[in-house]
Amino acid sequence: MNMQGLTNERMIDEVEKYVEHLKFEYPYWNRTLGADHFFVTCHDIGVKATKGVPHMMKNSIRVICSSRYDDDGYIPHKDVTLPQVQLPFFHPPGGNDIKNRNTLAFWAGRSDSRLKEDLIAIWDNDTEIDIQNSRVDLRATGPVVYMEKLYKSKFCLCPHGPIGSSRIADSIHFGCVPVIMSKYYDLPFNDILDWTQFSIVLKETDVYQLKYTLRSISEKHFITLNHNIVKIQKHFKWNTPPVRQDAFHMVMYELWRRRHLIRY
Repeated sequence: MNMQGLTNERMIDEVEKYVEHLKFEYPYWNRTLGADHFFVTCHDIGVKATKGVPHMMKNSIRVICSSRYDDDGYIPHKDVTLPQVQLPFFHPPGGNDIKNRNTLAFWAGRSDSRLKEDLIAIWDNDTEIDIQNSRVDLRATGPVVYMEKLYKSKFCLCPHGPIGSSRIADSIHFGCVPVIMSKYYDLPFNDILDWTQFSIVLKETDVYQLKYTLRSISEKHFITLNHNIVKIQKHFKWNTPPVRQDAFHMVMYELWRRRHLIRY
């Protein structure tokens, strides 16, 4: 459905008409009021367009990129978190390369949230944490500085912001242990993968002690995290056609696990 140029009210109206069409044209929606259906909304336009259709928001499984508990439309036990991946990756995956990682932590991006502003203000001039307060071209080819920093850093900072980001998937691909700094965030495949085995999850208020928290992680623990990243990289990769245990199959498995949900 093309929603470009439509007002929020018009988008909701278009989605409502589409759902009504499904109800009258096919028998499948009515048997569960949409509880055995799913739809993808990876952009805020999709969220706005479906919020006015109660059966879609409350019954159907929403596959969504921005899976925050403080989002009034996200239902954790029902909806599925879609990992945001900037495709394609022009550089090979990293990992099992401890000796090449000399930077403690790295972050590059825009200061579009209070957390990111604090991150820049506290650690911008630090000698061990590399902060780049600028936008970077993630899709560029060749020896890009951003990519090289991901290869050479032990930890990659993934602070919460108002806009979805592929930073977590980038970190995993390049073998850099993601440090997730966010409240109320449902991580992709959270009920399948144990994120404590390949990432560091911190509260947003931990930004003030960030350097000391990361330095307190033992070399043995870091090596384990780095090795585990290599094991789960395949789960965050999209392939055409899909291959076993890749991101497509992980999402399908998440949907399968929710097949017994009862409508509201």
